[in-house]
Amino acid sequence: MSILIDFGRDTEFSFERGLRGYVAAVARGVGVGLESCTLDAGTPAVAYIALDWRLSRFPDHDLALVWDETHGWAAAVEDADGATVLSYLGGEVLPEPRAVVRFLAALRADDPEAGTLEAPALRAPGAHEELLGALGR
Repeated sequence: MSILIDFGRDTEFSFERGLRGYVAAVARGVGVGLESCTLDAGTPAVAYIALDWRLSRFPDHDLALVWDETHGWAAAVEDADGATVLSYLGGEVLPEPRAVVRFLAALRADDPEAGTLEAPALRAPGAHEELLGALGR
């Protein structure tokens, strides 16, 4: 009996490693370290970055960046009941970290044009091999 062995890269391992590097780059861009991040590379893949500051219009609520492979990045405030999304970045599922930093800066400046209230459907969850190219840049 013979078995065909695939010596190609392990997609899920590569995806998780790439996503971890991407989230770390976004975290550095917004001024926090990996200790402020959580990541789940399952399906759907999700990430969370706790931020060290609050928005002036929500002074009693913690602020976070949240990401998922369907909607991309969003800013959310947290309270005892959970997180409430304030705005979605939109555009791409994996935008350059600079774009996420600009989005957050616009939210901090109370720019009404910062993002969108409606969750964009950027892709279906799964098929992580489709995201490997964007994670490699």
